[in-house]
This record gives sequence, C-alpha cells and structure tokens, in this order.
Amino acid sequence: MKRMKIFSAAMLTTVALTIGATAATAANIFVIGGKPDDPFWSIVKKGAEDAGIVVKEQGGSVTWLGPQNYDNLGVDAAELIRQAISQGADAIVGPDWVPEAMDPAFKAVVDAKIPLIIYNAGGLDAANRLGAMNYVGSDDYKAGVAAAEYFEKNGIKSLVCINTLPGAANIEANCKGMTDGITAKGGTADTLPLPATSFGNSTAVAQAVKAYLLQHPDVAGVYTIGNVDANSAINGIMQSGKKDTVKVGGVNMDETILNNIKTGTQMFTIDQQGYMQGYMAVSILNGHVNYGLTIPTKEILTGPGIVDSSNVEATLAGVKAGAR
Repeated sequence: MKRMKIFSAAMLTTVALTIGATAATAANIFVIGGKPDDPFWSIVKKGAEDAGIVVKEQGGSVTWLGPQNYDNLGVDAAELIRQAISQGADAIVGPDWVPEAMDPAFKAVVDAKIPLIIYNAGGLDAANRLGAMNYVGSDDYKAGVAAAEYFEKNGIKSLVCINTLPGAANIEANCKGMTDGITAKGGTADTLPLPATSFGNSTAVAQAVKAYLLQHPDVAGVYTIGNVDANSAINGIMQSGKKDTVKVGGVNMDETILNNIKTGTQMFTIDQQGYMQGYMAVSILNGHVNYGLTIPTKEILTGPGIVDSSNVEATLAGVKAGAR
C-alpha cells in the first residue's frame, strides 16, 4: 500500500509538471479592428474577447487596436499593425481594408515571422498574397451577388449601393458583387460613393439617399454596407416620399435592423457573423502559438447568409446576447 502511495504521488508530480510546462507557453495576440463605437465591430470584438478567456487562462493576452475614425482608414490601420509588432505581438489578426496602404505593414509581420491571420476583409487572395495562415470572414463579392439575387427574386431590378467607405476593398467588392449580380439578371445598378465622414452619420446618409432617389426615380432597391447606414437610408427613403416603392437591403444587423425586418421596413440583411470572425481568428492563433496547431482549410468562411422575415426570430436571440 505504501509503495502504491509513493507511485501515485510520483504520478501526480509528473502531471503537475506537465501542466505547468504547458501553461508556461502563452500567446500575446493583437487584433486590429474597427473603431470603438462601430456596432458591427463591437460584435467582432466580443468574439475575440470570448476566445481570449482561454488565452488568458493559459497566461496569454488579447489586445484590441482600432482607429478613432475612418477618415484615413488604410494609413491608420497600417500604423496599428506596426504598433502591434513593436509591442511584441506573438500573433496578429487584421483586416486588409486598403491593400495599397496596409500590405507593407502586413508583410513586415510575416517578415518578422509573426503568425498572421487576415479576417473580415481581403479574402483568400489577400491571405495568399501576404503569406497569412488563414482568411476568416465572409466573401464580400458573393455577399453583393446574393443581395442582388434576393432583390431580383422579389421583382426589384434597379439598385443602388450606398458606399460610405469608398476605397475599402471589402466594401468595393460588395458593391461590385451587387452590380454584377443584378446585371446578370437583366437589371441595372449604380454605386453612390459618399465621404468616409458620412459613415454612421445618419443625417448625411439620409440626405444623400433622399437626393439620389429624387434624381433617379426608377431606382427601387437601396443596398447599404452597414446596419447604421441601413437605418439612415430608411429615413432618407421616407423623406423622399418613396417608402412604398423603394426597398432596403443591407449588410450586418442589430436589434433595430431585425425589428425593421419583422415590420417590413427593411427586406433583408446579409449576415457575415462577425462574432465568429473574431472568435475563430483568435482561437486558431492561440492554438498555433501554444501547440503548433494549424487549420488546413485556408479560407474559413463565416458568410454570406441572408436574414429575412423567414428566419428573423431565430436570429434575434443571438443579437440580444451581443453575438450577432
């Protein structure tokens, strides 16, 4: 019996040493994202922070870096990437919003042999071009195509995409997908670019939409690139007196958007599951830094999906929890 006790104690010591050795490996992960008051990016941030619970349990950290505004998006984001490098990041997650401004900073990450995941914007092309481990996010071009096909299926074939972040690669791809998608169905499309300062500015967007619709009476569908802009576009449509003839579709959602869909004020929204983008990117990098784990599927798609009156109720629970 005494011998068994000694053996058991020895085993416990071995297990304790093994656990201690594992816990000594820690990942300090830096995540580049949107500005603090952007509703969509607050969801991405929640996903990253929830994954960060495991990171912190293992002795690591998750640091979120975002610009204060989108006025000079590419340059500011590139500076945040360089800041992450200088602060000793073990791994970095970032969207490739403006490749010409951001790619040199991302290449510096790879040159420093810091594991990199591109998420949210840029797609598989960016991940391959930059030497990143994975791309985690939606396919923005396909999202635009899906929106166009939804409009067309509902008899709406004259569209406009409201672009409040001109120059951002993911937004440009979304508007182009909408244009190509409706053109392939025999419809017509236009893009209305607005200054980046108008993003989230409800008055500016509403006035621009109103003016555009009054100048283009044939347009029957408005497509927006964010949930805040969708609400603003709805106001602009109402101000133009066209609420019965012009319908709204958009990208991203919150409780207000889903209630709009329930009441018929908005037709649909494209869901790219921002929570999963933050959660999966951080989780993958944590596993890689700590244990050498990799995901062989380089493109990990979180969207696009469509939320409309048929599935809006099921989606509301996730929104109320801050995860959709």
